[in-house]
Amino acid sequence: MTKIEDAIVNEVEEEVHPKTIKAKIWEITKTVLKIAVTAVLLYIVYKKVPFADVKYRLIHANYWWMLAALLSFFISIVISSWRLLSFFKSINLNLSAKFNFRLYLLGLFYNFLLPGGIGGDGYKIYLLNKTYKLPAKKVFWAIMFDRLSGLWAIGFIIVGLIFLIPQIDIHLGIPLSIFIIGSLIYYLVAYKFFKEYTKHFFEAHLKALLVQTFQVLSIVFILIGQNFHSKFSPYLLSYLISSLATIIPISVGGAGIRETVFTQLTKVFPMDKTLAVFLPGSFYFISLIVALFGVYYVLRPSRLEKGLTN
Repeated sequence: MTKIEDAIVNEVEEEVHPKTIKAKIWEITKTVLKIAVTAVLLYIVYKKVPFADVKYRLIHANYWWMLAALLSFFISIVISSWRLLSFFKSINLNLSAKFNFRLYLLGLFYNFLLPGGIGGDGYKIYLLNKTYKLPAKKVFWAIMFDRLSGLWAIGFIIVGLIFLIPQIDIHLGIPLSIFIIGSLIYYLVAYKFFKEYTKHFFEAHLKALLVQTFQVLSIVFILIGQNFHSKFSPYLLSYLISSLATIIPISVGGAGIRETVFTQLTKVFPMDKTLAVFLPGSFYFISLIVALFGVYYVLRPSRLEKGLTN
């Protein structure tokens, strides 16, 4: 293995099985820091927007529409795992769709409920490298391109939403040109230096658009459940911008970050402040409910392991 692969494997294995007191202390420290950042961000948000007002929205929400939002998000996760499978196929890692979905759910659980420990992506690298003896670097880049495809899809939808928001005083040709040129550079770089991962490139990016479409639909359903009759676009754009902000893993599952971004954007877009806080909070709990399905494979690892030989 190369030094890069060694570094990836060693780092992941250290997180899965901390071998030293120093490593264990660092895991605890990361957890405490993320919880602290989440608490501080939420405290700042709820100083500006009374929690009682947000609670009122939750109590009086239409739960049928909330259920629709949950189902829409779950569908997006199913497609997300399908998208990742495209990149795994590019490196000749032919996992069964069922096993890949189980592994994806387990990854969600790690990301949400074990904030200071190994992330979902790290666990996938560890397990697939250990089981199939596939270079860790290959698995790492497959997962990285999976994430990049999601960012590309977010950018695509953002460009469309900019056209619908009059507060953004910019000619559509500017963001559209930036997106098109950026997409071309992105593909050319991938083809030049990571050609192996472009075998199912366009297929995976179409799936990424589907993922983001269903997640945006989830936001739409939450809004409808609040008897919302105003413009959706500012809230949808704010959601996508907050999604970009959660790339930085400094809080528990992105909690606090989304609310902070929404609150700041109420100064720019005509949004109800209470709704702007309720929306990301609701989305977080919907995401958390889906992530909890992954705990089944922690309690019964044999159910996950059955798929390893498929």
